[in-house]
Amino acid sequence: MTKKILILLFSAIALAVHGQEYMFVFLNSKKDKAELPKEQLSKLMEGHQANIKRLAKEEKLIAAGPFEGGGGLFIFHSNSKKQVEEWLSTDPGIQAQRWDVEILPYEPRKGSVCSLKEPYVMTMYNFVRYEINVSKDTFSDLSDAIKEHDQYLKKLIAENTEVITEAVFGLNEGGILVMKGELDKELINHDPAVQKQTITAVFRKLYIAKGAFCEK
Repeated sequence: MTKKILILLFSAIALAVHGQEYMFVFLNSKKDKAELPKEQLSKLMEGHQANIKRLAKEEKLIAAGPFEGGGGLFIFHSNSKKQVEEWLSTDPGIQAQRWDVEILPYEPRKGSVCSLKEPYVMTMYNFVRYEINVSKDTFSDLSDAIKEHDQYLKKLIAENTEVITEAVFGLNEGGILVMKGELDKELINHDPAVQKQTITAVFRKLYIAKGAFCEK
């Protein structure tokens, strides 16, 4: 059995053991999206916001927020990609292909996900996405690199009270780290797996309701 298959197997077992019950959606900005008249774009975004409110009211959508510069995220209370695809299909913005959509199983290891009621208090957080780079140059060291990355994150979380949440996606799709306050990028880039370029850290600013990750 190859190392890659073993990693995939262990990831699937880990999700089953912890009872993964959330799906994370990235709405990634499309560089080639069609230019629309202002009135049409405004109508699409109104429909997008109305759909978000409806899904939240139906207790399907737990959290949502835009990224500074475009795109955003959803967290759904579901463990089914197919089900989430059906829920997303009612979004006018997604119907119009305004974003590239990624749907990933979501397992918080620090913090959680909390459904909130209006009125919301919106806040800005630092958002780090960890993307795993699988190539012929990194493949042989992938398992050890992920282990080093996890150990580094545990130490960072234990020593840093600014961490709101840390979570992983399934099947070697990386994970996220959300922090408040000023972000020291060197702290993130000091991660051994980032230094070895086995993992890439992508920095964003997330605008989201305070308490969405069950933080106080």
